[in-house]
Amino acid sequence: MRIRTTAATATVVGALALSVLAAPSAQADGRYGDTAITKVTVNGGKNVVIGTSAVKKFSVTVQAKDNSGIEKAEVRLFGPSFGFLSTSDTKCSGNTCTAKFVVDPKVDLAYLNGVAGNWYVDAWVDANDGDYVWTEKAKSFKLQRASRLSVNAAPEPVKKGKTLTVTGKLERANWETFKYHGYGSQPVKLQFLKKGAKTYKTVKTVKAASNGTLKTTVKASVDGSWRYSFAGTVSTWAVSSTGDFVDVK
Repeated sequence: MRIRTTAATATVVGALALSVLAAPSAQADGRYGDTAITKVTVNGGKNVVIGTSAVKKFSVTVQAKDNSGIEKAEVRLFGPSFGFLSTSDTKCSGNTCTAKFVVDPKVDLAYLNGVAGNWYVDAWVDANDGDYVWTEKAKSFKLQRASRLSVNAAPEPVKKGKTLTVTGKLERANWETFKYHGYGSQPVKLQFLKKGAKTYKTVKTVKAASNGTLKTTVKASVDGSWRYSFAGTVSTWAVSSTGDFVDVK
């Protein structure tokens, strides 16, 4: 279910909860008996990246141990700006419990750009004999705004030694407008892959303009592909453009 709470209203939709104004009160870590959490994995170890329209599905697995076996678990996720996600879809098999989350940006993230960034997993595990363990911040992960990056090298073809102009644009998902907007003032690497080579090499770093546009010049020397590469930020996914091949005459 989704919960957005104000002083006057509370709205609940579906099986996912997201609260930006009021998260549940924190509890201290605690345990009873020999129950222990051994490993927590979010989205298979990858960042949770969400765009402007596609529903994002991901899982959190909690591995635990107890001499009587594991009965059940509860998983909650907390992020910046009081971001909060919970789910009722958590199942345990053996020593592994899996919590499934479904996030629709147009429903669960509307007007919530501020929740992108570092998130944490709080986990509660119950054993079959009544033992339990509760751990705050059992795992950290990033929930990020999707990004995209374009490139165009011109003219094509170009004479050897002549100037090549490489343009592009860095954009990221905006959960207020559900569109991609330019991500300005970010350092972006211009990289070159020589024809026949396997690895791109960084030529220079270009700073994106306030609207996310990129522009720089280089001297053409050999055939190869040019691309821009963005390392990402805490709130925004790292991305590289496709390569633009230039034939040097």
